[in-house]
Amino acid sequence: MLAALLLLAILTIASVGYSVWQARRISALFPNRGALVDVGGFRMNCVHLSGPGSPDLPPIVFIHGAGGNLLDQMHAFRPALEGRAELLFVDRPGHGYSERGGSVNGRPDGQAKAIARLMEKRGIERAIVVGHSFGAAIAASFALHHPERTAGVVLLAPATHPWPGGIDWYFALATLPGLGWLFAHTVATPLGLRRIDSATRSIFSPNERPLDYVGKTAPHLVLRPMTFLNNAIDVANLHAYVTHVSPRYAEIAAPTVIITGDSDAIVLADIHARSLARDIAGSELLWVANLGHKPDYVVTDLVIAAIEKLAGKPRDLQEAARRAEARLAVNDASMQEEPYTPVSPSEPI
Repeated sequence: MLAALLLLAILTIASVGYSVWQARRISALFPNRGALVDVGGFRMNCVHLSGPGSPDLPPIVFIHGAGGNLLDQMHAFRPALEGRAELLFVDRPGHGYSERGGSVNGRPDGQAKAIARLMEKRGIERAIVVGHSFGAAIAASFALHHPERTAGVVLLAPATHPWPGGIDWYFALATLPGLGWLFAHTVATPLGLRRIDSATRSIFSPNERPLDYVGKTAPHLVLRPMTFLNNAIDVANLHAYVTHVSPRYAEIAAPTVIITGDSDAIVLADIHARSLARDIAGSELLWVANLGHKPDYVVTDLVIAAIEKLAGKPRDLQEAARRAEARLAVNDASMQEEPYTPVSPSEPI
């Protein structure tokens, strides 16, 4: 019995050591490309682009989803938008290279407040806020609690309303006192590394994941033990939060566009996207056939058209959505998106 306990202790220590080594290796492979900014008691990481030129769009803030980091949205949108607007890509509190900043940041409203402080530190008074998946819950909370800073909202494959069922077992396990810490520091990292390829493909399904996605967006960062724990806490807290706050979405006054796909296997579009369209007066829902959970990559042009419309440019978003559907139908095998070409203000998209 003593020998078995000793062996278990040795294996546990070895597993913790391996996970810590892998976490350092991941950080070395994907070093921070942003700047850490003190937002009041903790630091948030961001990439702030405000280069020369004559922007034709207002500032835009991008909020990544669960398990992500700022590289996810930056890889999707920077090529098309740099120079057209002041851009702020953020690592949410406790993700990427941002510090956690306390238990309040385990909820979307806490993270929204932190992003508002970051905007202030970066001299951005108002912005169009773009949120993907879990990030859409934060974007909606931002519009609700910080209307003076919200010029418009684009919600991509949103997770914003109570849903049936629970959460994945590994998130539930990671939030258990004591056992969760042990799981995150022994099993989560090696298990996650083996699943990076299949997990990222499933997020895009039924659309094709870009060939350079994993290397450019560093999903590995969430597999570092403490980041994994922060992500698990975020996900575990979401249901109770949206149950409480979703009845207040009707108070959101900012112009809003919701983009979702009928083939999203990650969130239930009928529950989240349709409910948002019902709750937020004047919002526009773009429902795209054959689109999965990643409109930011698969229909980037449609998202940018939505941003342009919120900026006051004439855009027929329903027609743009139908064009995206036609492209997806034709390119079902490859799902390669046409390059985005800005449209002149007088030309409807």
